[in-house]
Amino acid sequence: MKATALFHGQVIDIEIWGTSLAMVFRRAALVTTVVALCCAIGLHWIALQSFAWATMIIDYSKRAPLCQAIAQTFDGAHPCSLCHVVGKGKNSEKKQDLDSPASKIDMICASFATGIVQPFVPFEYAAGDSFSFEFGLSPPVPPPRLLLS
Repeated sequence: MKATALFHGQVIDIEIWGTSLAMVFRRAALVTTVVALCCAIGLHWIALQSFAWATMIIDYSKRAPLCQAIAQTFDGAHPCSLCHVVGKGKNSEKKQDLDSPASKIDMICASFATGIVQPFVPFEYAAGDSFSFEFGLSPPVPPPRLLLS
């Protein structure tokens, strides 16, 4: 798809790339996969905790010097409401992981598969010379060629 634009009296052709529906679905699937993996490893709790710490540093620095604000943020004695929410969320996930008696899948099969094993049968190869001509004799004469070629 092409579009034309007028720039200082000159006509400029601008090529606009159309996005196909397959590209949109592929990008949406990629974004969904990345978000799901981030949630699976607990990255959302880390992001929320980081946001809470940044907010606490900003709030505490309004009332005290920056060094004291950072010390109050990370001492653990002055948690904010978002820190409490993050702590409860992390603990509930850990508790769910410990409480769920889900049977684990055994990736190594303990039982042996029985199969029919064929017995070994020796095979004798035909003995022969590796050379097709004898030493000392001239090679065979090539076939005659046509004179018209």
